[in-house]
Amino acid sequence: MQAAVVSVPVASVAERPTKLRRVTTADAIFDRLYAGILALEMPPGKQLQEKRIAEEFNVSRTPVREALLRLSEGGLVEIYPQSGTVVSRIPVSAIPEAVVVRKSLEGTTVERAAEIAVPIDIDRLDAIILRQRSLASLGDTSAFHDEDEAFHEAIAEIAGYPGIWAILKTVKVQIDRARRLTLPVLGRMDNVVREHGVIRDAIAAHDVQAARSAMTHHLSAVIPDVAVLRTRYPDYFC
Repeated sequence: MQAAVVSVPVASVAERPTKLRRVTTADAIFDRLYAGILALEMPPGKQLQEKRIAEEFNVSRTPVREALLRLSEGGLVEIYPQSGTVVSRIPVSAIPEAVVVRKSLEGTTVERAAEIAVPIDIDRLDAIILRQRSLASLGDTSAFHDEDEAFHEAIAEIAGYPGIWAILKTVKVQIDRARRLTLPVLGRMDNVVREHGVIRDAIAAHDVQAARSAMTHHLSAVIPDVAVLRTRYPDYFC
């Protein structure tokens, strides 16, 4: 069966025609499974059945296999020819290196943002933090995580380095899975909001050193968190 192709607008600029992104059936399946795995809707160890996924999307197994192969290459699923496919456990050994990469690259973006941010940029960060504060009070961890992503992406865009965020999204995938487990912990979302506020204030003050220091502190929290999570959820980590 030939993969279906759907044209999806990804940008709208008045001066030129709208760009289109070609999305295949395999892309759509990959995106759905990727989001589910990162959100822990499909937790580590869960079996993924090709037949069931194919039926859900009303397609043959070919695009399903393609999507699962891409997930396997990204370390999110393990494919066993004789017994099927399961969601991978979170590799603890990969997290410290990913944190180092995040500190380096996001240290660069936050420094640059602190150098060049204008009032409208600070307003953007304030709006995100306000939404996070509201979501924390509601206990909505999923939407809170989305706003957390938006905050870090906004800093990269303010800095003029949106490509860095695109790189980081692939680097931090295992961190994101672990962090989903930390957000329900009492007080963790409130801590994130406070940490974002410190980063925001440093950017607004154009204090480059303070901005990097605040970002480094914020990103370091995941490592001790994982040490605790590994004892609580031993089946989720390896």
